[in-house]
Amino acid sequence: MGDTVLAVSRLQKTIGKKQIIHDITFDVLAGEVFGFLGPNGAGKTTTIRMLVGLAKADGGDIRIGGISLSENFPEAIAQVGCIVENPELYKFLTGRENLEQFARMSGGITQERIEEIVRFVDLERAIDDKVKTYSLGMRQRLGIAQALLHRPKILILDEPTNGLDPAGIRELRQFIRRLAEEEGLAVFISSHLLSEIEMMCDRVAIINQGKVISVGLVRELMEQFADQVEWTIPHAHLPKALDVLRGHNAVTDILAVGEESVKTRMDMERVGEVNQKLVQAGVPVIGIATKTVTLEDLFLTLTGGGGEK
Repeated sequence: MGDTVLAVSRLQKTIGKKQIIHDITFDVLAGEVFGFLGPNGAGKTTTIRMLVGLAKADGGDIRIGGISLSENFPEAIAQVGCIVENPELYKFLTGRENLEQFARMSGGITQERIEEIVRFVDLERAIDDKVKTYSLGMRQRLGIAQALLHRPKILILDEPTNGLDPAGIRELRQFIRRLAEEEGLAVFISSHLLSEIEMMCDRVAIINQGKVISVGLVRELMEQFADQVEWTIPHAHLPKALDVLRGHNAVTDILAVGEESVKTRMDMERVGEVNQKLVQAGVPVIGIATKTVTLEDLFLTLTGGGGEK
């Protein structure tokens, strides 16, 4: 991980009379893949639009490479490459012609840089074909090539895996990891595929109702919601079971109590010991189910459920 490339501090946005973004704060470092997660209507897209200058913040600060987006927009935004929703490409032109057109608009981009980026995104064989003949995965790679032409410090991708098949998603994941690890680029990703975020990202911010509710390393966030054990116990014995579980130092938390079940967070290596204590106390244990927590579990726990967009 390197220096801070994107620093977002107390970002706010009101539409009409409703405040939809509340004091959002996070940062993104060089060489990391940063995931941005939240249920529908959480404020992800609004935040991204503010990050890339498509919407104006009502309060707070966005700094890119240490430069304030509001105070020096041209210099700050010049350090950003982005794809918001789908890549905007001219389908009647070839891939090369698309890149050359973008290079003319940006200025200062050489033919050598175009050739370099074509090789980097592995489009040499198709670069002179019309974009209308490209698969979705190829168009996504061409869009990323276009976003990288001017050598930005951060690449912002909004739902980059939308519409891709499993092979395309895997290919994109590997490519994004290369950008971070080999090129030292900061990559900011909004995605609804939580399993992909878990495999792809170093850190994540989870947003709900316009507020960031958790930021951290994927591994560390998941460790906060360590492995779980669900005990199946006859309803009449639940009160006694709860007494035993709450009194045992291997059990760190009672997560949920059902009609005939208790879900706990606990030391997985001591399940047998706790089971023995329950049986000794006269509690018949019908079943024991262990579950390894995933990023999806963490997301649903923190946001209270809801779909992701």
